[in-house]
Amino acid sequence: MNLEKILAISGKPGLYVLKVQTRTGFVAESLTDGKKITVNLKSNVSLLSEISIYTYEGEKPLTEVMQRIAVKENKGQAISHKEDNATLAAYFKEILPEYDEERVYPSDIKKVLNWYNTLQAKGLVTDLAPAAAEVAEETPVVEEKPKKAPAAKKEKAKKEE
Repeated sequence: MNLEKILAISGKPGLYVLKVQTRTGFVAESLTDGKKITVNLKSNVSLLSEISIYTYEGEKPLTEVMQRIAVKENKGQAISHKEDNATLAAYFKEILPEYDEERVYPSDIKKVLNWYNTLQAKGLVTDLAPAAAEVAEETPVVEEKPKKAPAAKKEKAKKEE
C-alpha cells in the first residue's frame, strides 16, 4: 500500500492526493469528491507515510498497520469508524496487539479506520510486500551481470596483447 502522496489536511475532512507543488504550497485532490484545492505552506498537513502508531516496543508505521488491516479483511472494508470506543479498541487490539493503549486514543483509532476505509473504497489498498521482494531478488542478478561484463573485456584485452 503506497501512502507516499496521500495527505491528511488539518481542518479539512477526508484524505487528499498530492498533485502539484507550487512556490506557495501545493495542489491536492480530494479522494472523496475529486475536487482540487490549493493548500498554503501554513496549513497543518500530514503525509500518511510519515505517521506512526505508538506501541510498547516503539512505533509502527501507518503503512504496516493498514497492511495488517488489509490482511485481516482480505482487502475488504474494515469496521466502521462510527462504532463505540470499546468495539474499536477490541478491533484495533486484534490488528495491532502491541499498541500502546495509553498513548493511542479512540480518536486515533477512528482516524486510522476511516482512512483505511476511504483508501479501500478508492481501490488504493494493494500488496506492496510481494513486489518489494521481487525487486530485491532481481537486484543482485542485475548487479552481478555488470561485474562479469568488465571481467570478460579484461580477458579479451589480455588475449589481444
